Amino acid sequence: MSKLWSPLSRAKAPFFHFRQWLWGTTITTPPKKQNPKPQKEDDHFKQNPNSQKDFDAGSPPPFKIGEIRAAIPSHCWVKSPLRSMSYVVRDLVIIYVFMVLAMHFDSWFLWPIYWIAQGTMFWALFVLGHDCGHGSFSDSALLNSIVGHFLHTFILVPYHGWRISHRTHHSNHGHVEKDESWHPLPEKTFKTLDDSTKKLRFSIPFPLFAYPVYLWRRSPGKSGSHFNPNSDLFSPDEKKEVLTSSFCWFVMITLLLGLSFYYGFVNVLNFYGVPYMVFVMWIDLVTYLHHHGHPNLPWYRGKEWSYLRGALTTVDMDYGWINNIHHHIETHVIHHLFPQIPHYHLVEATKAAKPVLGKYYREPEKSGPFPFHLFGVLMRSLRVDHFVSDVGDVVYYQSDPQLTANYHKD
Repeated sequence: MSKLWSPLSRAKAPFFHFRQWLWGTTITTPPKKQNPKPQKEDDHFKQNPNSQKDFDAGSPPPFKIGEIRAAIPSHCWVKSPLRSMSYVVRDLVIIYVFMVLAMHFDSWFLWPIYWIAQGTMFWALFVLGHDCGHGSFSDSALLNSIVGHFLHTFILVPYHGWRISHRTHHSNHGHVEKDESWHPLPEKTFKTLDDSTKKLRFSIPFPLFAYPVYLWRRSPGKSGSHFNPNSDLFSPDEKKEVLTSSFCWFVMITLLLGLSFYYGFVNVLNFYGVPYMVFVMWIDLVTYLHHHGHPNLPWYRGKEWSYLRGALTTVDMDYGWINNIHHHIETHVIHHLFPQIPHYHLVEATKAAKPVLGKYYREPEKSGPFPFHLFGVLMRSLRVDHFVSDVGDVVYYQSDPQLTANYHKD
């Protein structure tokens, strides 16, 4: 199994460009905070010599989105369907090879390695389907829909239901009430949660398994389902698309049940079920971290919110060599500003935009070979990022003393 991942070693030319296509490229330490101060500020950021103590992240930026756009090279906006499809083929080949190796060795010593590796590849497939949903995969709506349905149905994501709600997330990023994914709870809503719900939302490992529940029931304080065409997530003219994706999802579930009956439940669990849960952990971890985990992240309401200011509340993360496997989803700031940029241009676009963004860009902490440091960021955030004030148009996360005390007990 380790040999299969060995192309990640830093090969020299002339193999460098092949390795870059096979796995892709990487990205370095963060800032400070504003009133009202979140309780228990993270020590890592306190000690960071590059933190910008006097920087007000909630103030309107001195640049416009057009200035950022102008700094990005023109070729970064070009979509290549052939190149995009090559990543689909790459990921599917790797998934197939992993399955063949797992069948060949069939060792309980190696199964955990297979689960983690295959689940990570399921997550990579999701990111490619995610590009289809944004239209950054190609300029063809038909190709995007076909590929997106194929990739997302395979990992039990209702493509159009997800695509439409994800569009809502991008259109309202950083807005307390209108954002869709891992948005903060207003204090009033937070206080209505019972203790078990709070524990599920803020205690490891439960938040890492939230995604399937979110698809069916959305987040606390919101109603609807990604499978229900009558949900308030969707407009009347989107019902047919939602029904199509939900039908595909149920076909995949039926196929998995048939395979379980024919090959045995344990086999399907090993080859698909556990990797699927690893994928769920990835999507929850990544979605959460790119909108949390930094002590100086404002959230907005009313007239203070704008598309630009909302996008600047996102943060980049570094996942080490996994950046290349999951198609540079770590470059989240530029992705939120310009979701139409293909994933294979996001690193270059980020480098070009950083001089314009200045202090509004938070340098991610450099990862080692494996991004274990991100679990520390996640746990610190879950310990202190609980709710935002019910009043004010620029707000920051605050802590619930009881939840924070429970973390220290644990």
